[in-house]
Amino acid sequence: MLTRLKAPTEGKLAKQICKVVLDHFEKQYSKELGDAWDTVRFILTSPSCWQYAVLLNRFNYPFELEKDLHLKGYHKLFQGSLPYYPKSMKCYLSKTPYRMTSERHQIGNLKKYYLLNAASLLPVLALEVQDGEKVLDLCAAPGGKSVALLQCAYPGYLHCNEYDSLRLRWLKRTLESFIPQPLINTIKVSELDGRDMGESQPESFDKVLVDAPCSNDRSWLFSSDSQKAACMISQRRNLPVLQIELLRQREKERVREKRQKSSICCFTPQAKS
Repeated sequence: MLTRLKAPTEGKLAKQICKVVLDHFEKQYSKELGDAWDTVRFILTSPSCWQYAVLLNRFNYPFELEKDLHLKGYHKLFQGSLPYYPKSMKCYLSKTPYRMTSERHQIGNLKKYYLLNAASLLPVLALEVQDGEKVLDLCAAPGGKSVALLQCAYPGYLHCNEYDSLRLRWLKRTLESFIPQPLINTIKVSELDGRDMGESQPESFDKVLVDAPCSNDRSWLFSSDSQKAACMISQRRNLPVLQIELLRQREKERVREKRQKSSICCFTPQAKS
């Protein structure tokens, strides 16, 4: 069963909510979040309230777009100083709910900006990547965090891995859209099971980013297939097990210590049954 929602700021029909998924979330999150669930539910079911960030591409820098963003009231992602926030990373947010149009993929032309949720940049910044380091993005698709890593620094080696073949094609296209060819040639893209990489490539990286597979609640909530959605709800019970198995690679991938503390940044959204 699908429920039609109207966008809060528009008088037309926008997206359709899958009632099967919403009912499941009502039961689960009202118990886990208590009174906070009302606010979370409103944002979750209101696409126009989702916060999208505009990450500018330093490899094809859009000076005119940056000026236009200022005129439209956009502000930088962080107003104050952070222990690690490279000047080369330029990211803007709108003061009011607004999502820019995505650029189309064109062979040979680099995109000027990448749209993503602002929270996606937090694990990238926490990793504090420096020029010349060897970095593994273990669950890389669709590629936003890999693109963000390259906005921060020039790793000596970047390995982007994605186990799902469909998402792997998405990852490759993202890299082709944002990264110039000379730099693309220094990036390795693989289709390996992340749970085995610690065995096959021990102590190979200085830093590892693990964006573990999650339930992706917003996508499921707007699923157009109720039967498929019900199947997803059942499958999501296995996600925490997969997340743990991936994160346990920490002991094997444990990245060259060189008598210093290595860095592994894990970004694991909630995925309970």
